[in-house]
Amino acid sequence: MKIAHIAKSLIAGLAAGAAAAVTAVQDNVLSTGEGVTIALAVLGAWGITYAVPNKQVVER
Repeated sequence: MKIAHIAKSLIAGLAAGAAAAVTAVQDNVLSTGEGVTIALAVLGAWGITYAVPNKQVVER
């Protein structure tokens, strides 16, 4: 199965952003610092995941 770099990074960004957002809103308040943390988690996941190449699958 081939997954494009962009699809892989979008899913990673969504997962990282969701995890950061759930943690941030546990007190029912979203501060500016928490918003920045969510944005950095998404951007970091996009960049790192996009940069790592997919493993080459050897078909027999």
